[in-house]
Amino acid sequence: MTRFGYRKQPLKPSGFLLSVCVFSLILFLFVQGISSFSESTKKRQKESLENAIMRNITYCYTVEGAYPESLSYLKENYGLTYDEDLFFVDYHIAGSNIFPDITIIERGGN
Repeated sequence: MTRFGYRKQPLKPSGFLLSVCVFSLILFLFVQGISSFSESTKKRQKESLENAIMRNITYCYTVEGAYPESLSYLKENYGLTYDEDLFFVDYHIAGSNIFPDITIIERGGN
């Protein structure tokens, strides 16, 4: 015993191992939370892109009387923008009076 209290005992191997396990668990939970948040954000971005494309197609049809012939037409004339590194948009039109077939695919790698 020292003047101001007890001396610190060296950390026992079992205490050290427990500390490492607890730290690892906390780190794992933190990484899982960040990953979940990231996936949720991508899902919302995809939904927002889908809504924007549908809105632009409908507006184009209302103004011009025909559906846009391509996705680039929407970009140039109706201001559609999106992260092309994050999403691939497949746009097929069957005719000027038939609603286009649109598929949005999330690109991998991120």
